[in-house]
Amino acid sequence: MVEAGARKRVGLAGARGYTGAELLRILAGHPGVEVVFATSGEHAGKPLSAVLDFWRGDLRFSAGEPDNARGLNLDVLFLALPNGQSAPWVEAAEKWNPAPVLIDLSADHRFDENWAYGLPELHRGSLQGTRRIANPGCYATAAQLALAPVVEWLSGPPHCFGVSGYSGAGATPSPRNDLKVLEGNLLPYQLAGHVHEREISHHLRAPVFFLPHVAPFFRGIGMTIGAAMKNPVQPTELMERFRSFYRGEPLIHVDGAMPTPRGAAGFAGARLGGFAVSGDGRHVAMVSAIDNLLKGAASQAAQNMNLALGFRELEGLDGLLAPPPFPLI
Repeated sequence: MVEAGARKRVGLAGARGYTGAELLRILAGHPGVEVVFATSGEHAGKPLSAVLDFWRGDLRFSAGEPDNARGLNLDVLFLALPNGQSAPWVEAAEKWNPAPVLIDLSADHRFDENWAYGLPELHRGSLQGTRRIANPGCYATAAQLALAPVVEWLSGPPHCFGVSGYSGAGATPSPRNDLKVLEGNLLPYQLAGHVHEREISHHLRAPVFFLPHVAPFFRGIGMTIGAAMKNPVQPTELMERFRSFYRGEPLIHVDGAMPTPRGAAGFAGARLGGFAVSGDGRHVAMVSAIDNLLKGAASQAAQNMNLALGFRELEGLDGLLAPPPFPLI
């Protein structure tokens, strides 16, 4: 464990998107770190406190250039940038002395075997003390947590129907975050070849089909999965399989009730439930719900930082460790 009082220096490239703001909120309350660098093209030069109501201190946003972080002796650099924009930061940061731990929240390194895949409940052993971490996608996190306990039981590709709040589309205007388009609507998009479909399949080592949608609520993901089994299973057997698989995992809540996006909002973990089995036992369904901005991005990145640096894994996540008190269905 990190010595008491030894604060690590943290930087964040891409600090003003929804994910970046959530991550800054977590880091601001983390007792073991100090944020010394944060970028925003729109707000460069402004104090963080003028933009973020929770921020205390005089740190100012920097322009989004790697050279602006050179010489800051960062222990960790988070990359919360759009897909395809991390390469200049990685190239620069690996030449700094000391080189920081890199945690990339984009999809750029999720298929790179030189980067640890940062889903702690499934890959914790590869994350402790590592130097480069690819944070999983939000849909990919929800689907993998629901499928990992039964992946060896599958007789074919499962079908994953995912619905995200519009924060998952980011802050850049588009039909997927336009409330005039979304009102009263459910918007399907990229129904074949979505990067999260490939990500889920790659890391589970089993093919899946994934159908993404966006709905007119701000945060949360509901993932409904249907899957065919090699052998018949009983409902009690399915429930026990999940409870046994995730025993001792404080951020994974397994319940027979139906989890919902609202029931996972503000929670740094996942809710798994809604288990159903066909009469012949050969087709099962389950539901996974997460907060796309937390377990799907920022709080998972904080878990990964803690594991890489030797902090307690849930350090800094106080207040995010219990699901909201909305009743399940």
